[in-house]
Amino acid sequence: MLNADYFFTTRPSDIQAVFVSDLHLSPMTPRLTKAFVHLLEDLKNLPNLNSLYLLGDWLDAWLGDDTYTRLSDDQKAIHWLHPIITALNALANNHIQILVMRGNRDFMIRQTLCDTFKGVLIQEPYPINTTKHRIRLEHGDALCTDDTSYQRYRAIINHPMTRMVLNQLPLALRKKLANNIQNHSHHQKSHKPPKIMNVNPSAVDAAMTDCDILLHGHTHRPNVHHHGRKIRIVLGDWRDDGRHIHAEIGLMIGEDLQLAQFKYG
Repeated sequence: MLNADYFFTTRPSDIQAVFVSDLHLSPMTPRLTKAFVHLLEDLKNLPNLNSLYLLGDWLDAWLGDDTYTRLSDDQKAIHWLHPIITALNALANNHIQILVMRGNRDFMIRQTLCDTFKGVLIQEPYPINTTKHRIRLEHGDALCTDDTSYQRYRAIINHPMTRMVLNQLPLALRKKLANNIQNHSHHQKSHKPPKIMNVNPSAVDAAMTDCDILLHGHTHRPNVHHHGRKIRIVLGDWRDDGRHIHAEIGLMIGEDLQLAQFKYG
């Protein structure tokens, strides 16, 4: 797997789109935030880039757009999200479309947050058709069907009524619920066999019936899998080893989709 910087420096004009997922940004991850802003600044230098896709879990335990959008300008200026919003706006002003898909950790994102950086909230699965490929984008958690308890939880949090009710709750109560969900999630993960938290082969086959490339994140198991003539590309989560930030991102180079290593620091 080649480094993203290799493509940025040797083939900048060929990069048409960039795909990232599972950044899990929050006030507790300033180094990840800095690394993401650095990537966004690099993307401004790609002359033919037309799209940036954020494929879920861009934000961690997002409590609702109003936690940012209802702030005064002075409050926004010191908010941890502000440098990201500013960098995304700079991309949008360069005529780069920013498309945002919800994940399981930021399922409360609405179009109102995307409006702050001229982005578009997209639903999954999201198709991209080129003259060469039919590509299906999704976060990836819907493919983990062996984890039946998680799928029940997923059905609840993705119901429009759930989002509507949660958005009406006082922020303090939303914070308490988010903490409870996070604690329960960590407990569940530590007691579940790793296999059931990965994708189910039958679910993957079903998802790939109408595409020849499936691109997703969620599992934190970056790789390129070959299914006959079809390909499944898994994006990586963003990791901080104390010295560097590491991630695996997707690059549309011409009409070919590549998985590339991103490193910062």
